[in-house]
Amino acid sequence: MAIERKDVEQIIRAVGGKDNIEVATHCVTRLRFALVDEDKVDKNLLESSDLVKGHFSSQGQFQVVIGPGLVDKVYDEMIAITGGSRSSKDEVKNAASKKQNPLQRAIKTLADIFIPILPAIVTSGLLLGINNILTGPDIFFAGRSLVEEYPQWTDIASIINLIANTAFTFLPALIGWSAVMRFGGSPLLGIVLGLILVHPDLLSAYGYAEASTKGTIPVWNLFGWEIEKIGYQGQVLPVLVSAYLLARIERFLDKRVMDSIKLLVVAPIALLVTGFLAFTIIGPVTFAIANAITSGLVHVFNTLPALGGLLYGGFYALLVVTGMHHTFLAVDVQLIGSEGGTFLWPMLALSNIAQGAAALAMMFILKDQKTKGLAATSSVSAFLGVTEPAIFGVNIRYKYPFIFGMIGSAIGGILLTLKSVLASSIGVGGIPGFLSIFPNQWGVFFIGMGIVLVVPFGLTLIYGKIAGRGQTEAAGETANREIVVEKVETVDPVATKPSAEHVASGNTAVITDNAVDVLEIHAPLTGQAVTLDKVPDPAFAEKQMGQGIAIEPQDGRVTAPFDAKVAHVIKSKHAVILEHATGVQILIHVGINTVSLKGSAFTSHVNIGDEVKAGQLLLEFDREAIRAAGLPLITPIIIPDGQEMIVGVEEEAPGAVTANRSVILKVRLSS
Repeated sequence: MAIERKDVEQIIRAVGGKDNIEVATHCVTRLRFALVDEDKVDKNLLESSDLVKGHFSSQGQFQVVIGPGLVDKVYDEMIAITGGSRSSKDEVKNAASKKQNPLQRAIKTLADIFIPILPAIVTSGLLLGINNILTGPDIFFAGRSLVEEYPQWTDIASIINLIANTAFTFLPALIGWSAVMRFGGSPLLGIVLGLILVHPDLLSAYGYAEASTKGTIPVWNLFGWEIEKIGYQGQVLPVLVSAYLLARIERFLDKRVMDSIKLLVVAPIALLVTGFLAFTIIGPVTFAIANAITSGLVHVFNTLPALGGLLYGGFYALLVVTGMHHTFLAVDVQLIGSEGGTFLWPMLALSNIAQGAAALAMMFILKDQKTKGLAATSSVSAFLGVTEPAIFGVNIRYKYPFIFGMIGSAIGGILLTLKSVLASSIGVGGIPGFLSIFPNQWGVFFIGMGIVLVVPFGLTLIYGKIAGRGQTEAAGETANREIVVEKVETVDPVATKPSAEHVASGNTAVITDNAVDVLEIHAPLTGQAVTLDKVPDPAFAEKQMGQGIAIEPQDGRVTAPFDAKVAHVIKSKHAVILEHATGVQILIHVGINTVSLKGSAFTSHVNIGDEVKAGQLLLEFDREAIRAAGLPLITPIIIPDGQEMIVGVEEEAPGAVTANRSVILKVRLSS
């Protein structure tokens, strides 16, 4: 498709003109801008462009969705018109981050650090919950634990406790790895730094209070300067600040030391300097600050528990929407390390359940089967501790279930704080979250669980029925439903024509004999097929790019869904565009924001112009590396808009799929 210069000029005018563009780049689907002032964007002018499929702002970047195969041409023309220089995605990302206020940047930094280590924290929390069941009194026997009643289980419980506690005992090593990587240093040095701060020769932070009372805290004597010889188990601030310093020193030396001696100079000096400063200045100061913050928070909740429960319990779901909930992971960890338990995590678990209950109620209100299915599956996800599908896919979309979920969560939060319910670990939310709660407080927690199940569900159901939202939404959804072709039987990837004439009725198109061919598209990955609205990216979720489906991959291989020509391979190797002999193009985009990995987790097996057969390996990707970077693996498979030969796209029922065997999409072509 040729690009008209005037159309690109319209996009430039719409984003505020060339003087409003600080830097710009593009990925496989969209233009990415760091704008001087986003308020200057003329959204009406932008939306009137035939080239623009959609637009949104995220983390300081203004993104304009163009589509694969066109976006690079639009970008080239834009650079030619504005006379600007080509920018990398990192340059745009860095420029965009400067537009964020300090709080937004701090929240994003904490999220970038803690998200990659969440799997370890969740696993440890679950295992600690199992240990609680084995060792907690009054669960199965009055005044006694299971291991006291059956001593043969004692060592089993001990081993489970050791495995479970490892991630928390060596948490500074995990944080050090993730933080140093985030700050641009060597992750391996971050691990070593974290282990230094919890070395066995140091007094454990958990024994600090007792040693302080007895006056037995060991010290180093540095020429008369006595430094307390303590570790920083369960502490967050000391390792975060130390990791930042380590990365800065390493990068400083790396630029100035000759390659021939870098191995002997950079890492040893960086670790030695950081280690000394960590024990002499950073550790003592941040340890005191962290304890002061913790004591202040505890004091507030002890003094005004009902208010604290109302605010945190009620507004936690809003924190999830803004991304600020990641900030409180550090607070939870600090509370567990300093106080022996956190009063925040129990409220988080109830908030998960409340949003799930509201989403479940929507299943009984909505009429469209696809949306009902989304409400059902997302509610189950929320009950298990992952609320994003319920919040973004259902509750915020209809508003009132989100509000009723917050109301139920606020009531539950008040109960928990009034009764001082604590969690001994974090990572397990939703209904399984009871495993994190101290067993002697399970009764109160279960009452709170009952509240957040009944109140949001009941209020949402009653309001939805009274307001008639189900009927209204059903009509709206019917109006937007895809064209459906009935009784089309196919054998080959390009099927023969329908055998009968279909007369239009409602939303069913008139399809006559010899009018359409049907191209069956098979799954290019093995995994769980889901609808596009589950994709955490507006360009895909809102179908700005085009229609299609997404797959949660179970392995790291992408194969050709039909015989095709490779139309485009993205430079960072995370996406590929194939073209069928009929002219139909398909985009396979592995993960979300995986362009930021710069190809490090991907291996491409094809080049532009290659002819491939159905089932042929296109690319491989490292699932663990993508997860470690905190990026979603969900893979959209898109039929881009703008293909005139396409009459409609029909997605098969989401479910388990097997690569190159299950049909996931059917594309109906004009004759």
